[in-house]
Amino acid sequence: MKLVRWISGTVVLLAIIILIIVLPFRSMFFSQDAAHIGFVGRVIYILILSSVLILFRVLKGPTAADRIVAIDIFGILIVGLCAVLGIATGRSWYIDIGIAWGLQSFIGTLALAKYLEGRSFDD
Repeated sequence: MKLVRWISGTVVLLAIIILIIVLPFRSMFFSQDAAHIGFVGRVIYILILSSVLILFRVLKGPTAADRIVAIDIFGILIVGLCAVLGIATGRSWYIDIGIAWGLQSFIGTLALAKYLEGRSFDD
């Protein structure tokens, strides 16, 4: 049963990756005549796919440490998405949001790790 789940998951991921390569993401944020629209679209697809997989790990993680690592990786993906949107649109406030999110994610991960160790927050 485990092998069937693994094979079906691999087939689904390969299908999604092929879809990403074939059909780039179109959005109202970008002008349609931009030269980088295909690349940015594919990057956004990959970030969304990665986010879905990370959220699955947060929900199904066998241990609390796995969930904390998944939440930290999700924060990194959000920062990456903000960077891609900032570069593609030319608006700097996406980068500001990414920096703030990264700092908040780092502090939250440290707090959760200390909580799991059983330490107090002032150690």
